[in-house]
Amino acid sequence: MTNLLIIGCGDIALRTITLLRGHYRLYALVRNPAKVDTLRKLGVTPILGDLDERSGLTKIAGLADIVLHFAPPERQGRFDTRTRNLLSALSTRLLPNRLIYISTSGVYGDCGGDIISETRPVNPQSDRARLRVSAERQIRTWATRNHVNANILRVPGIIAEDRLPVDRIKAGAPAIVASEDGYSNHIHADDLARTVIASLRHAKPNRVYHTVDDDEMKMGDYFDAVADAYKLPRPPRLPRTEVQRAVSPMMWSFMNESRRLTNLRMKQELKVRLRYLTVGTTLHTASKT
Repeated sequence: MTNLLIIGCGDIALRTITLLRGHYRLYALVRNPAKVDTLRKLGVTPILGDLDERSGLTKIAGLADIVLHFAPPERQGRFDTRTRNLLSALSTRLLPNRLIYISTSGVYGDCGGDIISETRPVNPQSDRARLRVSAERQIRTWATRNHVNANILRVPGIIAEDRLPVDRIKAGAPAIVASEDGYSNHIHADDLARTVIASLRHAKPNRVYHTVDDDEMKMGDYFDAVADAYKLPRPPRLPRTEVQRAVSPMMWSFMNESRRLTNLRMKQELKVRLRYLTVGTTLHTASKT
């Protein structure tokens, strides 16, 4: 059976594990010992280690045929040392055949609402996005040099029934007035997990894929739709300058960028059939739970 190693055991990893069980021998690098029992119950062999501690990663060297890299970079900086440490550890013994990395659509920066494909040059405008570009470049260079089949999934805002901005809306946080608002993009967490599986089967070497639903929705309209689904007051709409002063720098980095991602490559090459085509599909499901 093929050995598969998961790096970063958050929500998406757990959703992906349920689709992988029985098809692969599963391992996971775990920083938090509290997750060990949960992973074992799911049929995963946990390996304690931390991407911030390069010397402690020797246990994963030569272990896996496939690596799923779901771990986020550091919070600040321009160079992702966690990905560097991972690739260094993987390079000390027999290399994996495949590596899939979950990145962010934030690598494009603000595109002024343009419709963009995977060939759009990156233009990161926040530390979070610059670190993702750093990881992508390291992975693609390493994969090309070592003849490893690597893929990058550029992911926008991840939503699910338990991943909606309900608390933000209840707190009365503002949205941007419609005339100044920008487009946001989304993918349901389950569809993202299914796209990871599709990438294992169909992705072309060293290829980037957008992982995004079919919606075209401005961010304020998204907040309004969530508010309506939960029978909450819609967020107040303010000019951009006032919203920037009212929200955290992290939130503003999302609200300040506008783009519309195409998903043709995902559908045509990976053969993904979305179960949650739009935000409305997710909200319809959420309203029944």
